[in-house]
Amino acid sequence: MTEVVAVIPARYGSRRLPGKPLLDVGGKPLVRWVWERACMAEAVRRVVVATDDPRVAKVVEGFGGEAVLTSPEHPSGTDRVAEVAKGLSADFVVNVQGDEPFLDPEVVDQVVERVLKLDAPMATAAKRLNDPKQLWDPSVVKVVLDLEGYALYFSRSPIPFLRDVPEEGWLEKAKFLRHIGIYAYRKDFLMTLSGLPPTPLELSEKLEQLRALEHGYKIAVAETEYESFSVDTPEDLRRAREMVCGR
Repeated sequence: MTEVVAVIPARYGSRRLPGKPLLDVGGKPLVRWVWERACMAEAVRRVVVATDDPRVAKVVEGFGGEAVLTSPEHPSGTDRVAEVAKGLSADFVVNVQGDEPFLDPEVVDQVVERVLKLDAPMATAAKRLNDPKQLWDPSVVKVVLDLEGYALYFSRSPIPFLRDVPEEGWLEKAKFLRHIGIYAYRKDFLMTLSGLPPTPLELSEKLEQLRALEHGYKIAVAETEYESFSVDTPEDLRRAREMVCGR
């Protein structure tokens, strides 16, 4: 039987939100929201929180979750997930971002389905972009696909570029996709990926998924209706708390 394990990287240190995994959102720490949503995914049989801080591990274990302490030196969440994956017997590993409290479990299932069915070592997700502000926002990552649904490129710039079309008309003339930062990997590929050196485009865009593309690997993309929301700033935290109160 195929075993899928979700790993949630939860680094304690954050320049904009120190102690982010433990920040209170509606009476629960942020990491618990993510853990509970990941546990709801039908494809996942086990959920592990990967953290660099004993305080996070203690809280996770306190609400019944499983936590693994990892090195504080990892440059990315992928590397933290890979350290945990080495000790797992899983066939597939899902990297669930630790700052998305309202994660839709169906998105987890969708990316797992893509990596299971297609000839790709990893899969991720994207949603159609309809907001002009997001189109030009460099913090919103865009992705373009080939005709079979594999990623051609990820960028902080609007892609594709529409020549001879006024910028205000771009969303009407073309389909733009916003990348959602969730990844499903074949475990053996995750081990390979974590050992590859950074690549020029990855370093230019500051997008680690470009490392896979630049080394010649395919990334399958599941298109979803899920509206991603991550807590990265104090304003995001305020919005998350308001969203919980409004439920």
